[in-house]
Amino acid sequence: MMRIPVLFPLGLAVLWLVLTESLSPGHILLGLAVGFGMVLSFQKLRPVRPRPKRWHVAIRLALMVLIDIIKSNIAVGRVVLGLTGGRTVKSEFLDIPLDLRDPHGLSVLAMILTATPGTVWSGLAKDSSMLRLHVLDLQDPDAWIRTIKTRYERPLIQIFEGERSE
Repeated sequence: MMRIPVLFPLGLAVLWLVLTESLSPGHILLGLAVGFGMVLSFQKLRPVRPRPKRWHVAIRLALMVLIDIIKSNIAVGRVVLGLTGGRTVKSEFLDIPLDLRDPHGLSVLAMILTATPGTVWSGLAKDSSMLRLHVLDLQDPDAWIRTIKTRYERPLIQIFEGERSE
């Protein structure tokens, strides 16, 4: 028997009501029908379900990402305003080897890196072994690789793949 998630279709129904600016019974029913219909229709397109394992690591990672986004906003602002202290801004692509293989973990890593100002996820090898990242101000490539692997990839492996021996 197929288990139907409830929160997502309800969220879609609420979004429907906000967009239509109506709380009429017809719009409520239509919003619920569209929400549940979309979820049921798209379940077959999602072959692998996420199974997060360590929620405390996820919370710690979310806080770390929030802090990194704030720091990155400041750093990018300094670059844009030309406040680099005479240092040359070096915008380049960087290839980062990955150990993370879970598709949900890779999606979260892509969101983290793209949401962080100054970095853009530019590509992924077919076997998920290498990430191509564009960095606005790449001064030390090895430091970037260490940072991505320790601050983001390692916690994502713990969250989505469980503890792995290194």
